[in-house]
Amino acid sequence: MAAGPTTILEAVARHAGIEDVPWVPSPVHPGSQMRLLQADFDVGLYVLAGRLTGGLEVGTHRHTGAVHMFTLSGAWVYREHDFVNRAGSYLYEPPGSVHTFCVPQGPETTETLSVIYGQTEYLDEAGQVTHVSDARTNLRTYYEACEAAGVPRPGGILR
Repeated sequence: MAAGPTTILEAVARHAGIEDVPWVPSPVHPGSQMRLLQADFDVGLYVLAGRLTGGLEVGTHRHTGAVHMFTLSGAWVYREHDFVNRAGSYLYEPPGSVHTFCVPQGPETTETLSVIYGQTEYLDEAGQVTHVSDARTNLRTYYEACEAAGVPRPGGILR
């Protein structure tokens, strides 16, 4: 068994400055922006910030790991639930959660911060998996979005 850190100095905190990781247009959700803050392949974790436009709907999907989601501004809902996530809300999703993310129509931008473990499996109407995203695919998508926007690949993403 590998020994963990024995002093505080061995477990070094890492920092990603706001200027180190730019917002870029989302290639998956037109009109929205994304910022990938962390992609840790070892534990299957990614931390994603989103600026989401009114009327956006993310297809029905299932998470294989836990998700922690913070609503920083605006509002959004899951089509399958009655609650509304507003600025200041925190949402925990246990592994296996299935839902359809929707931002209400309107001019207000919704900003979220999501800490996602495992895979996100996108489902068709029959509940069959159509495609999967995870830390690796989100890092690749973010880099592609940076290149498309003419932004150099940021070195600030924690890995």
